[in-house]
Amino acid sequence: MFKINEISTTNKLLLAFSVPLAFYILRVLGFIFAPLMFAFFLTLVFMPSMRWLLKKKVHRIVAIGLVMFVMSLGIFLAVILVQQTGKEIIEGKEELYQKLDAKVGMTVAPYAEIFGIETNTYPSAIKSILFSKQVTETLYGNFGQTFTLVQKTLTFILLTFFFLVLLLAGSLNLEKMMGQTLFTSKMRSVKTYMSIEQNIVKFLKVKLFVSILTGLAFGLLCWLFGISFPLFWGLFAFALNFVQMIGSLVVTILGTLFAFIELEQPGTILLIGLLFTSVQLLFGSVLEPILMGKSFSINIIAVLIMLMFWGFMWGIPGLILSIPITVLLKTLLEQFDGTRLFAKLMS
Repeated sequence: MFKINEISTTNKLLLAFSVPLAFYILRVLGFIFAPLMFAFFLTLVFMPSMRWLLKKKVHRIVAIGLVMFVMSLGIFLAVILVQQTGKEIIEGKEELYQKLDAKVGMTVAPYAEIFGIETNTYPSAIKSILFSKQVTETLYGNFGQTFTLVQKTLTFILLTFFFLVLLLAGSLNLEKMMGQTLFTSKMRSVKTYMSIEQNIVKFLKVKLFVSILTGLAFGLLCWLFGISFPLFWGLFAFALNFVQMIGSLVVTILGTLFAFIELEQPGTILLIGLLFTSVQLLFGSVLEPILMGKSFSINIIAVLIMLMFWGFMWGIPGLILSIPITVLLKTLLEQFDGTRLFAKLMS
């Protein structure tokens, strides 16, 4: 009896030590684990196509090439859309600048003067503020941080593609890793992996569909109310909708602020703000949960905790990955009697 208690105490001490250590490693090596998780979820999306191609006797290298071609084509089309948006912005920049300058002169300049920023150095209020001593020192002081952010983004993308190729090629077989570490039965390991794949793929498909609808709605509203660059706002709403909760809040606030710059009537500005909010509530709070169903329902408290945790761990990538990781963890917790209670608490 003494030995059993001693072993139990040792295991608890090891667990208490290993959990914080694991979190520390995930945070320190986030530049590796974050792109690995992105690659893993992308692999789950393309794995059914990979299995179909392999079943048709297509060589694995050719199948991987086809998957990478599809992804590259998607990125190429996204770049074309961004270029079209940039062209739209350049064509209307003069009129927008004049409206923005007038609103900055009326709303921002009085508060800038309180902090000692000169707002009448140039005929333009924007130029006066941007070229003031305080602002230029701040911009130059943060230039290194901006360069580092660009460098980290490029590294993140390259690592994601690298891990994606490894996962598709089978060099990193997560199903076998789960079978060797978590499960004693191969059948149970395969069943769990397939359940994870189905849940993640369903989540990503629904998220993509809802994001497209959100982008279309934002673009259409901007076009109907005469707000400049509807294509940009549609793409912006589509992209930020993948950042759970926070993204929809950011795009709604920025869209309403832009409407404030362009539109003159306070009633119209209030209406467009309400419509933007209604779009987010309709698609994000009503349609998305309905389409997701009850197969992996997650309560709002779990969502908020995961957003804060993974946002703290990995920043923006963590915010994007927070819900897919939660779905993954919930599916794993449901497989064991000892952890099934935690899965229920997340529902």
